[in-house]
Amino acid sequence: MSSLLSAEQQADFLRRGFTRRNFGRIASVLTAGAALPFYNEPALAQLSMVRNMPADAAKINANENPMGPCAEAADAMHSIIRDGGRYMYEKTYGLSETLAEQEGLKSNYVESYAGSSAPLHQAVLAFCSKERPFVKADPGYEAGERAAKFIGAKTVNVPLKKGTWDHDVKAMLAAAPDAGLYYICNPNNPTGTLTSKADIDWLVANKPAGSVVMVDEAYIHLSKNAVRASDLVANDKDVIILRTFSKLYGMAGLRAGAAMARPDLLEKITPYTAGAMPITGMVGATASLKSKNLVAERRKLMGDIREDTFNFLTAKNVDFIPSESNCFMMDVKRPGKDFYQAMAAQKVYIGRAWPVWPQHVRVSVGSKEEMAKFKEAFAKVYNT
Repeated sequence: MSSLLSAEQQADFLRRGFTRRNFGRIASVLTAGAALPFYNEPALAQLSMVRNMPADAAKINANENPMGPCAEAADAMHSIIRDGGRYMYEKTYGLSETLAEQEGLKSNYVESYAGSSAPLHQAVLAFCSKERPFVKADPGYEAGERAAKFIGAKTVNVPLKKGTWDHDVKAMLAAAPDAGLYYICNPNNPTGTLTSKADIDWLVANKPAGSVVMVDEAYIHLSKNAVRASDLVANDKDVIILRTFSKLYGMAGLRAGAAMARPDLLEKITPYTAGAMPITGMVGATASLKSKNLVAERRKLMGDIREDTFNFLTAKNVDFIPSESNCFMMDVKRPGKDFYQAMAAQKVYIGRAWPVWPQHVRVSVGSKEEMAKFKEAFAKVYNT
């Protein structure tokens, strides 16, 4: 199995502290690809999987967008299905080129993926090791931890700032001054809170040589105050930005995303890629980017539903963390698992609790109808 690794790759892994005994396990990444248990979003989404969910249930547990893809994306995907017997690799380039143009980047600074968890995992494999840990916020999106564990790299969890609940970038650097990858989800999952561009700039300027800052902008389109970090990529910093079409664009099940970075950084993560991209996702994502006013219209619609929900919770004196995303955390004053089960009995399926905050649960912002069901169920079970 280790023969699948080139001499250059083997030298790189040895430099990062791996032994030749690790090579077989690492090389399996190159052959197994998306079959690996940590490799894609569905592996983590299983935490939100509900079997036999009633048809009339409110499904607000997985940060999905119930609106689905926009009309332009749906038309583009439908039109290309009849040609699905071809790989159509050339269609993948349309997404990279369109996104690069909109972000002010050269086309070779953008790589398309089936979602954004794949490049997250691949970056952990490329830049972390037993001596160079993976650093993230707590609570935060856990997917990168799985890749770190797979290769024996340590994950360093750093609490969010108390009160503002943004990433404590100075604490992240202090906790792991030798990290391989610093991961910032902005807005954060699960809290929906923002980390300032100034703090991200500070981390990029002060991080150790050879490390990489990854900014996951999966939820950036949902926030009216978030500042994109693509200028850092344009200025050739040690930064990788992730984007996905699973959230505002409503394509969670259709799989489309991208990584933006200097070409040499992208080259370090591409050896772990396996297989062609789903062409329906690629053309749907490209059409979504070209749809005028889509982001502004959906951001307002989803923001209005979120704020209406916050007003409801405020009136009931419920502690919640103000969010700029399509999810938020609220304190239910009892074990989150128990509250989840009580809501599920009312056919309202909310998200889970994080170990660091066992009495907080994550709630996704659904449609008006779903949030009306949430309010009704919440009123029945919150104080019971």
